[in-house]
Amino acid sequence: MSTPERHGSGNRAVFTKDLSAPDPIPEAGIEAAVRLMRDGRLFRYGEDRSGLPEAALLEEEFAALLGKRYCVAVNSGGAALYVALKSVGVEAGDPVLVNAFTLAPVPGAIEHAGARAVMVDIDARYVIDVDDLETKARASGARVLLLSYMRGHIPDMDRVMAVCDELGITVVEDCAHTLGATWRDRQTGTFGTVGCFSAQTFKHVNAGEGGLVVTDDEDVAARAILRSGSYMLYAQHRARPPEAVFERHRYTTPNCSMRMSALAAAVLRPQLALLPERIARWRAVHAGLVRALADVPNVEVPARPSEEGFVPSSLQFSVVGVDPAGIARFASECDAHGVHVKWFGSEQPVGFTSRHDHWRYLDAPSAVPTADRVLAGLCDIRLPAALDEADCSTIAAVLREAMQAATRPPAA
Repeated sequence: MSTPERHGSGNRAVFTKDLSAPDPIPEAGIEAAVRLMRDGRLFRYGEDRSGLPEAALLEEEFAALLGKRYCVAVNSGGAALYVALKSVGVEAGDPVLVNAFTLAPVPGAIEHAGARAVMVDIDARYVIDVDDLETKARASGARVLLLSYMRGHIPDMDRVMAVCDELGITVVEDCAHTLGATWRDRQTGTFGTVGCFSAQTFKHVNAGEGGLVVTDDEDVAARAILRSGSYMLYAQHRARPPEAVFERHRYTTPNCSMRMSALAAAVLRPQLALLPERIARWRAVHAGLVRALADVPNVEVPARPSEEGFVPSSLQFSVVGVDPAGIARFASECDAHGVHVKWFGSEQPVGFTSRHDHWRYLDAPSAVPTADRVLAGLCDIRLPAALDEADCSTIAAVLREAMQAATRPPAA
């Protein structure tokens, strides 16, 4: 293992790279974006367009990547979730099941759909508690599960789908953190009726912002295309149902103007071919950092099951045996030495990080005691795919020394 960089007071380890740095946009994406800017045709449709729209080509390619019949590109991951919920028939006031460990756009999409979030507990592996899912489904009468693979953690999908099939629950998968990930070699986004993906900068493909909806259901696809803002130009889509399907929905589905721009699609298309290489690098970085953290006191990284082919763009760990004030000091010490640690147990939401009790717009949230306990000590580090072994060693040294500083008894 390489020697971490050290300087400053106490000769502490310091990490000097940017943990928020994404991979660069491939040259083919830059060139395509420049061509579009010179042409000026950035809108999602053309009344008299020659050639094929970039968003339509992206949808066709993304559907093929997932092995799905239909795909709709929208302007954000949150928009994808909203469009999916409405397209499977969620109406105002409907209960929608969702696991308690997720990010704010997920309950936000439920609220946007006018529905009511029913929080389901998680387990020590950070995934949905299937027993609590069944209990909450029966108690609430919910017929839709918005399943969030938060930070890339995949539950036992055999059990999840068995419960949902038994109870007649439609599954919408939030795959913002799992593009290319699998359970028993089956890709996430292909288990439920709809799979939703994100193309935000910190995800596996990067358009700055963007979302993709995939499905094999022709009626769901038609409603999603119309709601995304197709006007009556849906024939310009390529990964779409026959026009006869649109006749069933075009007079009753509102246009919510959420379709992805040509510019975002042009930037994304060349990145799809890079996914296997990116996934391999992310897995190597994650494995290296897990090894490096093995001897850091009070830090536990849950084991991943062999069935889970995860794609880790970040790493989560639990801080155990330390009180909240100590965890706050630990996160602050890490940040001061170059490693930004997000802590889900903070009393106040910070940056991108919040938890279910911060979302006070939720209607009478249900009890999730394990989630409360787990989130109190749960921390998160973003992992650029470009990190190497030396970087992992330095990050672990920063965490180790920060924990020592945070838990050191006060001087007499």
